[in-house]
Amino acid sequence: MTAVTFEQVSKDWGSTTALFPSDLSLEAGQFSVLLGPSGCGKTTTLRLIAGLEAASTGRISIFGKDVTAVPPSHRGVSMVFQNYALFPHLSVAENIVFGLKVRGVARSIIEDRLKKALDLLSLAPYQARKPGQLSGGQQQRVALARALVGDSQLCLMDEPLSNLDAQLRQEMRHELRALQQELGLSVVYVTHDQTEAMSMADRVVLLKSGRIEQVATPHHIYQAPCSLFVAQFIGSSRMSILTLDHGRIAGTDIVLDVPHGAVSVGIRPEDIRLGGPNKLFVSHTEFTGADLMLHVKAGAQLIAIRAQGNRLVDAHSQIDFGWDVSSLHWFDDKGLRV
Repeated sequence: MTAVTFEQVSKDWGSTTALFPSDLSLEAGQFSVLLGPSGCGKTTTLRLIAGLEAASTGRISIFGKDVTAVPPSHRGVSMVFQNYALFPHLSVAENIVFGLKVRGVARSIIEDRLKKALDLLSLAPYQARKPGQLSGGQQQRVALARALVGDSQLCLMDEPLSNLDAQLRQEMRHELRALQQELGLSVVYVTHDQTEAMSMADRVVLLKSGRIEQVATPHHIYQAPCSLFVAQFIGSSRMSILTLDHGRIAGTDIVLDVPHGAVSVGIRPEDIRLGGPNKLFVSHTEFTGADLMLHVKAGAQLIAIRAQGNRLVDAHSQIDFGWDVSSLHWFDDKGLRV
């Protein structure tokens, strides 16, 4: 079953287009991540799903129901924001069930859902505390619990971990993913952090300047980027993109079997092995602990190579390297995968 469907949905503000007409299908029970740089349209897309913004064109469906003109309160979705938006004068328990009380849900149901949420997110010991007495991670759990007690099968999350420190953010990623899988929730999650997206998502929706660039599993979007933008955006170390010149890497004597239409080639740092037929000089190195990043000169271009951190390589020294042909990525003059 499909959780969210866009049919030629767009969003304009006067002469400014936040999202160009787009088709999108997100499966039920999956953790879908909207990823991209600032201003690409990912939060606008989330707000269109929630009903916080009205679509300029197109049709939006949630679990097969047309919700294009349905107000947010009747779409059956819950939301978790970057700002936890907790009431400072209410206890943890009161914050969690506030929405249920406003909707007039029966007391017995409220108590049952509260207990389940407190147990699920390990908040029972803190239920009498006020938000100001909690850590950032605990406040985030309260916001999640508040979203879960609504019993919605679609949960929308807008960069919910961005206010947390790096270690806590990593812990919360694991908790969120485990929670989603345990409950079978359909989640649409917005982030600009590609590491966060790749480690959590069943499916990544990568946006660029208001357009959907690629929709794929983390593995596929990494191994088969559809464009230069995807190739360089995805990956903790950027793919080296090298211009070609008459079957060679420009500025070098490295000959390649170039497919028809390709004007540039991409290679990821981890796909290059030391020792091989190619010889170039090292421009500079970056030591990151487990890894040593070598940047070698290819004419006016640089090729990044990931080596083990315990390897000693001097800057400006010459190294030998090579790669498997299957690890090369080819792109045409429009920046599209060949």
